[in-house]
Amino acid sequence: MKICHVITRLIVGGAQENTLLTIKGHLEKGHEVELATGFSPGREGKLLENAQYGDFPVVEFPDMVREISPLHDLKTFFALKKYFKEKKFDCVHTHSSKAGIIGRLAARAAGVPVVVHTVHGQAFHPYQSKLKNRLFIFLERFAARFCDKIYAVAQAMIDQCVTAKVAPEEKYMVVYSGMDTAAFDRAKRDMALREKFGIPENVNTVVTVARLFPQKGYEYVIPAAKKVLKTHPDTHFLFVGDGPMYDELVAELERENIKDNFHFAGLVPPDAVASCIAQAELLWHLSLHEGLPRAVVQALAVGIPAIGFALDGTPEVVINGETGFTTPAEDIGMVAQYTVKLLDDPEMRQRLGNAGKAKVLEQFDWRKMADILEKEYISLLEQKTR
Repeated sequence: MKICHVITRLIVGGAQENTLLTIKGHLEKGHEVELATGFSPGREGKLLENAQYGDFPVVEFPDMVREISPLHDLKTFFALKKYFKEKKFDCVHTHSSKAGIIGRLAARAAGVPVVVHTVHGQAFHPYQSKLKNRLFIFLERFAARFCDKIYAVAQAMIDQCVTAKVAPEEKYMVVYSGMDTAAFDRAKRDMALREKFGIPENVNTVVTVARLFPQKGYEYVIPAAKKVLKTHPDTHFLFVGDGPMYDELVAELERENIKDNFHFAGLVPPDAVASCIAQAELLWHLSLHEGLPRAVVQALAVGIPAIGFALDGTPEVVINGETGFTTPAEDIGMVAQYTVKLLDDPEMRQRLGNAGKAKVLEQFDWRKMADILEKEYISLLEQKTR
């Protein structure tokens, strides 16, 4: 098959890694694959600079931007339509909200036989203005009419879309976001790495893995950490990721006089994330808006428990008292309470971590994801060409 994936930005992020691993799996099966994307400026990195996913063309469309911009969006539509027509793809698979809306319309207008989309994280959510919420629901409903199937990384995403009447339930399918689970299974404590980050040898550490970006929940991390430090002052916190909030976070830590307890790993290559997580006793994921957070799955694959808000797909992998703990959204008091409970009980941490590892290692393997999507493409293409 000739396949094209379309994503708004190729920054270091979960949706991007998901897309590139899908491409890698399909290249290994002998398919011809290309990737269409916008530019990726700023501190959030460029994923292809840090890892090898195979040899395939990457076509950049300068007008494909994350923000709503009618002029840029219209230019992107016509540029993608022309590109799809010239390349005669069998399947176009879109990812992320902006690329998903414009890409689906352009692919259908270009006569691409199979057009599919993946919901990695919801474009609409309760923590945005009513106007934005209604606009994104309208746009997702409109775009859904121009594709054959919509995949979601968690059942929660499907439930939200069906409730919002984006599309009927039969148009959806859960395909869990694949990753190199074997690398996380092998990850171990590394004293040299802890020394590099400045983490003392025998202190308990809490890790977060996310872009330093407002929607990733960092506005809750420092207040929750302050509560933990009141009773456990030797606890340290490791931030894995970079982004526009870096200076703001450093300034806040200096104001609170707790900067020595926090360590910034910065952007790390995908194959180094497992080693970073393995330096911690548990993971926090305090985002208010996510699909099914890869960082949580990665922590469980390493064998450490996770704590997160009970939103979106998080409760599908963080099972209370079994693989970690979930709390009501924004409840930093309960986050701190569960953290202290786990820090004080190594046996419980090990039990929850082992249960988490058993749950995710096979379910989230990237080759399983790529195989499921390949079968989907073939089935849909056969239906269209029958």
